[in-house]
Amino acid sequence: MDDYPLIEDHGLIGDLQTAALVTRDATIDWFCCPRFDSPSVFGALLDRSKGGHFTVRPAARTYTSKQLYHPDTAVLVTRFMTEAGAGEVVDFMPVTGTTVTDRHRLVRMLRCVRGSMTFQGEIAPRFDYGRSPHELHLTEDGAVFTSQALDLALHLVREPQDERLLNILSANDNDVHFSLTLQAGQQRGLIMESAPAGPPQQVRVEEFERLFHETVRYWRSWLGQSTYSGRWREAVERSAVTLKLMTYAPTGALVAAPTTGLPEQLGGERNWDYRFTWIRDASFSVYALLGLGFKEEAAAFIDWLHARVKEKAGQESGGSGPLNIMYRVDGSADLVEETLGHWEGYRGSAPVRIGNGAANQLQLDIYGEALDSIYFAHEHGMHLDHGGWKALHTLLDWLVDHWDQPGEGLWETRGGRKDFTYGRVMSWVAFDRALRMAHDDGRPAAGGRWVQARDAIYEQVLDRGWDPKKQAFVQHYGDDVLDSALLRMPTVGFIMPGDPMWQSTLNAMENELVSDSLVYRYNPEASPDGLRGSEGTFSLCTFMYVDALARAGRTDMARLVLEKMLTYANHLGLYSEEIDLTGRQLGNFPQAFTHLALIDAAITLDGMLREERRVRGG
Repeated sequence: MDDYPLIEDHGLIGDLQTAALVTRDATIDWFCCPRFDSPSVFGALLDRSKGGHFTVRPAARTYTSKQLYHPDTAVLVTRFMTEAGAGEVVDFMPVTGTTVTDRHRLVRMLRCVRGSMTFQGEIAPRFDYGRSPHELHLTEDGAVFTSQALDLALHLVREPQDERLLNILSANDNDVHFSLTLQAGQQRGLIMESAPAGPPQQVRVEEFERLFHETVRYWRSWLGQSTYSGRWREAVERSAVTLKLMTYAPTGALVAAPTTGLPEQLGGERNWDYRFTWIRDASFSVYALLGLGFKEEAAAFIDWLHARVKEKAGQESGGSGPLNIMYRVDGSADLVEETLGHWEGYRGSAPVRIGNGAANQLQLDIYGEALDSIYFAHEHGMHLDHGGWKALHTLLDWLVDHWDQPGEGLWETRGGRKDFTYGRVMSWVAFDRALRMAHDDGRPAAGGRWVQARDAIYEQVLDRGWDPKKQAFVQHYGDDVLDSALLRMPTVGFIMPGDPMWQSTLNAMENELVSDSLVYRYNPEASPDGLRGSEGTFSLCTFMYVDALARAGRTDMARLVLEKMLTYANHLGLYSEEIDLTGRQLGNFPQAFTHLALIDAAITLDGMLREERRVRGG
């Protein structure tokens, strides 16, 4: 199991329709094609022997490696140092745009920057999660891998005079091996292309460089739209690029993570497929994107969300209500969960799941998150059309009749439905934001019913969601378990940050859920969630804690917690879902929710610090 790299020992590249993970030693061990949620081509991340990989490394027996992003881009550079010289592998995917396509390119530029270096590698695809065999055909310009699932072409980057490079490829068991020696100043490479239009082609270095510079210009131009100028610019902008990499450009939908099956506990069963769009997570992206000035991306997701609201209007709602909690990036809702029993899982963490059985859970909080993001976009000039308002009206009418029932909750527990306090709070948000939009635009609304429901929820939460012995709001009614999801109560305006009830809740969370600034979601031993095992601290919740501290006026503590949390990022500034006691990252990687919360926390804390300086006259 030591053959598996650490989860955090990866960088992310992508083309806005799919993405790949690259290890610190330049191995691509996760790549799904042609879409984020498509079957994998390289999946060694989840099974070293059966998953498939694309390896490049020095031929030298000993070497050191370093990794960085080309400044202000999603172009990944892995640097190798040996006694004979230094070299680089530059990885990127040319951006595909908003038109759906099966053609995607993995570009791998090999450079020698000092002395000399011999690169060697192996290209061993395993199509359809290793379930579909393939055939290999070598040519003097590359190779073709064919399978029932997908065809791939490997193009060699070289110059016509490179006679010694004409036969760098060799075949073994339908995989490709290569070796290439370069001197300082030389660069060559490989381009892997899905759904190729023709046979492998010789690509000139000049064309290679053109693709590189075009990709760099794209990312720098995009990031240049950011309006953020606060203290944590590097972390915020890296998070923004990471979120963009996880956005499916044809629809504007954001996947929760580009991976599946990475465990929340090594050897445990908490291994889920996150390659889908959660209403909740993606709704949070509207705040982060608009907070940074990325209006086009926010508008694209709002259009996607409006479409999900409209398509269920007037239809019979199932057990999950008029909105599913998650969808595929194209808006479809077929997420049947199955197990890849032939894969051993990351470091033996089985089962490996694809699809997600939580898709049809009843999670009432999603209505508040959806309405809150629609309202936030409304405040920025993105108004609903008449059809959108009618659909929203239908959704709220359903919620009037169904908010007061148990659900599975934000954390997608599988231990039965309960009256989750957070679900009630966000149902309150749904009615509150709908009423505000109706007032602003003079829209027809079931004002009396919506007001009545909003006020009833408020009274119920204060009555049943508050534990007088604990002096805190609790996870669900009739219990005293705390839940860090409730850190959002002041953020959404349900309670004021200075309210004594909130201050005592925050203190209770610090005593039970905070471990040296890191925050647990809840205590699964005190509140069984239907799953075996434990988990690490939840990175999203730590950033939510920063936001809550800042709003409560505890800016010194908020700054310390944020600075500590930034030390847990990987070498490229990326975060997975959780952090264990050793400081290692756990869960799917990178996780959009965590990077969204980082942006929100930084913006909130920056604002509070500016206000403190203003009050002091600084």
